[in-house]
Amino acid sequence: MGYLYALLTALLWGVAPLFGKLGLEEVDALAGMTLRTMVVGAVLLLFGGFTGRLANVTSIGLKSGLLIAAEGLLASLLGHLAYYQALKLGDASRVVPVTAAFPLVTVLMAILFLGEPLTWQRVLGAALVVGGVLLIKG
Repeated sequence: MGYLYALLTALLWGVAPLFGKLGLEEVDALAGMTLRTMVVGAVLLLFGGFTGRLANVTSIGLKSGLLIAAEGLLASLLGHLAYYQALKLGDASRVVPVTAAFPLVTVLMAILFLGEPLTWQRVLGAALVVGGVLLIKG
């Protein structure tokens, strides 16, 4: 079931930049991201309220809350702002594959800071990602 969700994610993330690129044609990246975030926040609040799961937020501990907040600031705020600026200025077909190379950073950081093992599969996967980015960049 996780694999199906991963495929759905790839489909959604593959289509979404088309809307972003078109929407950013006459819009500042920060303004566009602000609108996007407000819409997503409103939908999350409504969904959480209707399902009763919004109350779960209050049970998040301080450590987990700070870590999740840091992830949100890095990925959802700074990362997406840089992505929106790149999408506004560049070709979607070139920008998205380069930004999709983020697993290289994750693998390196997980090995260095989380103690995850360096395996030949990870090295090969990283090399394939780099090769793909280089091919598309050209």
